[in-house]
Amino acid sequence: MLSFLLTDERRARPSFYRVDVAYNLFGEYSVMREWGPKGRRGTHLLVWFSNLRDACLAAERWRKRALRRGYTPKGAMP
Repeated sequence: MLSFLLTDERRARPSFYRVDVAYNLFGEYSVMREWGPKGRRGTHLLVWFSNLRDACLAAERWRKRALRRGYTPKGAMP
């Protein structure tokens, strides 16, 4: 499983954004995005892809978009 966890501590209520890529039992790859206030269950969206390449490209696109919106990688080194 490939996973990105990003946080935005600058907001009045810190929030998170998570992107996970996983292989499922039906031979497909799924990309789950989850976001919301830190410490609570967030909103999630699941999208299926027929191959790993497309799933990883989509996950990377969503990760970059979150970075542009001010999220930072959790545990990132300076």
